[in-house]
Amino acid sequence: MGEQGGDDAEYLLDRQVGFIMRQANQRHLAIFARHIPDLTPMQFAALAQLCALGPVSQNALGRATAMDAATIKGVIDRLRRKGYVASAPDPDDQRRVLLTATADGRSAFDTLAPLAHGITAETLAPLTPAERADFLRLLARLR
Repeated sequence: MGEQGGDDAEYLLDRQVGFIMRQANQRHLAIFARHIPDLTPMQFAALAQLCALGPVSQNALGRATAMDAATIKGVIDRLRRKGYVASAPDPDDQRRVLLTATADGRSAFDTLAPLAHGITAETLAPLTPAERADFLRLLARLR
């Protein structure tokens, strides 16, 4: 496989996919923190999905944001403390709790969404428009 690192006799860390992806993610996280310092990317993702989906169970929100049960619980607890998320019993199943974005949560999301678009643009800025499209398409295949 040559320079891709798969079959080389010599292991070169800086050519390994996981190492490169981690560095790119670290760069993205630094850009995110500079623009949206009051939320983590996971908190923003959960808030974005709550605003998009409307009332949803915590389990469904975890699936929609690719977070496991323990992670989404912590994220929701922090968003609740910020006043961005409310919960109420599901009218169709009293055993289940539905989460919703509060008015403050929706307002925060509406304010932050344009910044999030800018974060994506800044993260992808080293690439040409064609490279950006290819990169996103290829990343999606790795899911």
